[in-house]
Amino acid sequence: MREKTKMGEATTAAANVNKQPSPPHIVMLPFMAHGHLIPFLALARQIHHLTNFTITIATTPLNIAYLRSTITNSSNQIHLIDLPFDTSAHNLPPNCENTESLPLSLIVSLFTASTSLETPVNNLIEQITADEGRPPLCIISDIFLGWANRVAEANSTVNISFTTGGAYGTAAYISIWQNLPHRKTDSDEFHVPGFPDSSRFHRSQLHPFIRAADGTDDWSLFFQPQIALSLQSFGWVCNTAEEIEPSAMEILRKYIKKPVWAVGPLLPPEMLGTSSPVPISNRHSGRKSGILVKDCLDWLETKEKRSVLYISFGSQNTIGETQMMELAKGLEKSGKPFIWVIRPPVGFDVKGEFKDEWLPERFEERITREKKQGLLVRGWAPQLEILKHSSIGGFLSHCGWNSAMESLSQGVPLIGWPLAAEQTYNVKMMVEEMGVCVELTRGGKGEIDCEKVEKIIVEVMEMEEMKMRAEKIRDSIRVAMEDGGDGKGSSLLALDDLILKLVSLSTL
Repeated sequence: MREKTKMGEATTAAANVNKQPSPPHIVMLPFMAHGHLIPFLALARQIHHLTNFTITIATTPLNIAYLRSTITNSSNQIHLIDLPFDTSAHNLPPNCENTESLPLSLIVSLFTASTSLETPVNNLIEQITADEGRPPLCIISDIFLGWANRVAEANSTVNISFTTGGAYGTAAYISIWQNLPHRKTDSDEFHVPGFPDSSRFHRSQLHPFIRAADGTDDWSLFFQPQIALSLQSFGWVCNTAEEIEPSAMEILRKYIKKPVWAVGPLLPPEMLGTSSPVPISNRHSGRKSGILVKDCLDWLETKEKRSVLYISFGSQNTIGETQMMELAKGLEKSGKPFIWVIRPPVGFDVKGEFKDEWLPERFEERITREKKQGLLVRGWAPQLEILKHSSIGGFLSHCGWNSAMESLSQGVPLIGWPLAAEQTYNVKMMVEEMGVCVELTRGGKGEIDCEKVEKIIVEVMEMEEMKMRAEKIRDSIRVAMEDGGDGKGSSLLALDDLILKLVSLSTL
């Protein structure tokens, strides 16, 4: 339920702020992955919309270049600052500063290398303090950059940890990495500290890296201390809404024992039913699409409402060669129209040329020309425009949190195929608690056959009850992010509350 917003205190705080020689300054530190950079920029825009604060986003040069490419109408109050980063010093290939640019075997090296940013960030905070005569109002850092708490303490400010995922996925992810509960039992099922006893997790829901972790491996040696440091933050910000994850928000708050502000989902205004002069693609991706937006939308216009399945596995994921073949066969057997973002399978260069041999013989010719059933997009697709189109009725996805929220913000149910990070936990929650998703398989080696693909596609595309639940989540997202005449939604009120608390801290 929305509350009437009481802006008297906020107006007074803003008036007091304006008497100061310069507006308060917030420094934001995203982790080097597109799924983290995008929500950080969205949060910066939200704060800028509500305040006159100066906001600096600091990360490595190539990630700054990526962020700059997404901003077509940037305010002069949002600054993008390069942090020095030498890939060769961390045994990384040249120009590889993002998880998307690395093979899976080297991603842990990038995580470890991110700790080297502590010194340049400290130097940045010291420079801001010298220039403005006071430290930044706060640092907002990715939960993977827990060292930001040391920087904040050394510079007389506070750190807020920002989880770009949802509450359920975040709570499961940090608890499993901290406690490694699967190592304490021989059973495939196990209890995760912080979750109800009735909520059991399965060993197959763990990525191979965490399944093998024992506390002495490279992944544990990064995640365990960084999460522990993030738990020392003044509070956490979560990219979700109270209305869509009420029980998970309670779990997360009890586990971290800190204030948690649910300020999301942080989506482009167009996805929330509001207008914006900036095209969705420019605001959200900064990438060149593998198909013209107009061509994609023209194709969708030829299809019936809620009849098309969209398939994409995110910006850096792909599936196995055999899995790809079975998925293609199942799609064709289902008879359902689809748009499939295709990339080379596991074991090949994901950004390389796609070969016809990875699909059934004459598949593309039959699907696109003879049957006109499908559209194959190589590389990148205008995902937000696709999901917003009324012809889309389902999304076969890896269920990264950004993609899941983009889908549910349009009332589109999901077929889950989690591949990495906290994606299996997102799927577990959307299947068991939201009822808006059916899991197809797990990982790049999960068992799959065309009959199962066909069955689940037909089930999700034709299940009216699931569509209704997805539409209910859509409505809850819009209410949470609403800034209307009769009051603000819960997520905007939470951000107001965070800002007021930070301003009050700065005046003590």
